[in-house]
Amino acid sequence: MSSYHQQDRGDAGAYARYLEGMDASMRQKVALTAAHLLDRGVVADMGMGSGSGSFALASLYPGLEVVGVDINPTMVEMAQERYQLPNLSFRVGDIAEPCFGPDGLTAIFDSSVLHHVTSFNDYEVERAAAALAQQARQLGPYGTLIVRDFVRPEPGRVRLRLEPHQAELLERFASEFRNLWPPERRGFDYQRVDGWFELDSQTAVEFLLRKDYVSDWETENLEEYTYFTQARFEQEFARLGLRVLASNPIWNPWIIRHRFEGQFEWTDEAGRPLDYPPTNYVIVGEKVPPGEGVGFRARSGADPLGFLKLSHFRDRRNGHLRDLVSRPHPTIDILPFYREGDELFVLARRSYPRPIPTAEPDNLLNCAARVGYFSEPLTAIQTDQPLGQTAEELLATWADIGPEQILACWEGAHYFPSPGGIQEEVRSLLVEISGPPDFRPNPDLTPFSTAGLLRSMEATQLLRAGQVGGLQEARLETNTYLLLARLGREPGPWIGEALELRPCGPLVPASLHDLEARGKRRCFVPTDTSASFLEVARARFEELDAGGAVVGSQVLEFVRPRQLSLNTLVVAPLACWEGNVYFGVDDDDLPACQAFLGNSQLLVAPAWRL
Repeated sequence: MSSYHQQDRGDAGAYARYLEGMDASMRQKVALTAAHLLDRGVVADMGMGSGSGSFALASLYPGLEVVGVDINPTMVEMAQERYQLPNLSFRVGDIAEPCFGPDGLTAIFDSSVLHHVTSFNDYEVERAAAALAQQARQLGPYGTLIVRDFVRPEPGRVRLRLEPHQAELLERFASEFRNLWPPERRGFDYQRVDGWFELDSQTAVEFLLRKDYVSDWETENLEEYTYFTQARFEQEFARLGLRVLASNPIWNPWIIRHRFEGQFEWTDEAGRPLDYPPTNYVIVGEKVPPGEGVGFRARSGADPLGFLKLSHFRDRRNGHLRDLVSRPHPTIDILPFYREGDELFVLARRSYPRPIPTAEPDNLLNCAARVGYFSEPLTAIQTDQPLGQTAEELLATWADIGPEQILACWEGAHYFPSPGGIQEEVRSLLVEISGPPDFRPNPDLTPFSTAGLLRSMEATQLLRAGQVGGLQEARLETNTYLLLARLGREPGPWIGEALELRPCGPLVPASLHDLEARGKRRCFVPTDTSASFLEVARARFEELDAGGAVVGSQVLEFVRPRQLSLNTLVVAPLACWEGNVYFGVDDDDLPACQAFLGNSQLLVAPAWRL
C-alpha cells in the first residue's frame, strides 16, 4: 500500500514554500524540453505539482495538448482554478500506473517526481523502473520520455567535513533518513575521524542536497531523493526500447554558489577532493519500434579506409608543428525554415545516427554521456554540382521537398569546425520553404536502422533550449541565430544563468573594424614531420536494439588526440567598462584558416584542449 497521502504539506503557507522552491527554475526546465518536443501532439506533465510547468508548456506550444497529472487532488484543484488555456487540462492520476491508453502520448515529462514513486512505496527503487515501463507503454512511436530528477552517485565511501551547525544536522539526519520506515530501520551508519564524517556516497549526497530545507525538514526526510545512478538510468531506457538522446548531470549555478561553495569539504576515501555532486539530472529517450537501434557498440580492429588524410605544418615563427586532418569534399549545412503567422519554424534532423562519439566513452565532460543520435541541420556533401542544385537534391531526398516548394535562399555563415586540427570549411544555406513537410526519411539512406526524424522547432524556442544546455550540436543553434539576424528578428530574452558583470578597471578596447584591418599573416609551411598530436583511428560501429541484437553496422574512421582528451574548454571573456560590455577575442593563427583563405590569422574565442 503506497503512502502518497503523507506528501500533503498542510496549510497554504506550506504549499507556497514547497511550490516556490519547485517553480523558481521552471523557465529553464521547460526550455530544456524544447530541444526534444514536437510542436504537435499530446504531452503529459507527470506529477505536475503547482501546474505552472504544464501552463508554461501549453503557452509555449499552442499546437500541443498538455495534460497535467498529479496524485494529489488538492494540487489538481488548485491548478484547474489558476491555469486555464484551450490546450491545457489537469487530472488526478498515479504516474506509476496507466493514466492514458497504450501508444496515446507524444511525450511524457517527469520533473522531480519519480523519487516520490520510490519514496512513498517503501523506498523500493524498482518501483521507478516499473513506472518508467508503464510510461513507455503509453508513448506512441517515436514519442519522447524526459526525466528530470536527482541522480545517485556510484557506490563508495566518502569523507565529509562540515561547519558545526551542519555537523549537528547530519547527525540528526543519520537517525531520520527514510523516515517512513519504523525507527529501527531508519537512518544510516557513519564514523567520525579527526573532524571528518566517513559515510556512504549516497547518504552524503542525500544530506548535501537537502541540508538547507530546514523549514520543511520532517517532510523532506520522508523522501529518498536518489534512486538510480546515471548508468542505471541509461540501462533502463535502453531495456524499454528508448533511444537515449541525452543523459546529462546538471549543476544548478545558484545552488552551487549559495549552498555548496565554502560550506563543506568532501573527498574520496584516499583524501582526494571530489567535484560537487550534481544538483539534478536529465535523461531523454525516444521510443522506437522493434528492430530499430537504441545505442551503439564500437569494435576495434577494422581495416583502414583511407578516407581521412593527415598533413603537417610548421609554424615558421617558432618551429612548432601542427597536425591537420582532412576528408574529401566540402560540407554544407542546410537549414530549411517556414513561417506560420508571426512564428518562424526551422526544420532539423532529430535522432540522426552519429556513432563516432560513442567510441571514446571515458573522460566525459561534466559526466554527460556521449550519445550516438543527434539533432542537427540537414547536411550535404558538396561535389561538382552548384550549391543551389546540391541543396535542391538534398531537400528532395531527405525531406520530400520539391523545387516548387522552395521560396527563397540566403547564404549563411562560413565556419571552421576546428581550424587548429581539421582542414574543413563548412558553408551554410538558409532555405525558406512553403510549409512543414510530412515525411520521415527512408532508413535505407544510412547503414543503420534509422535515418532520424524530420521535426519542426519554433526558432526562439530552439535558442532557449541551447541557452540551458539542451542542444548537443552548435551548428543548428548558430544557423538559427543567423537566420533571425538575416530576417531582422529578435532572438528573444536570455533565460540561461544571469550574467552579472561588475565594472572593471580601465580598458583599451579595439574596434572590430581595426581588428579586421590588421596586417595579413602567413605563418605555416608544409612539412613531412608530424607533431604526433593527432592520430587516425577506425572502428566498426554496431547499432544494437533493446535486446542487444545488431541491427546495423558501419566501419568509420575518426581522428583523436594522442595525449589529451576529446574535451575542449571555450571561454567567452566579458568585461564591463564605462557602461559598455566588451567581448575578448584571441587574434590567433591557425593552419586550416591559411589553407582556405590564404592567410593564417583568425579571430577566435579563447579555447584549450583539456
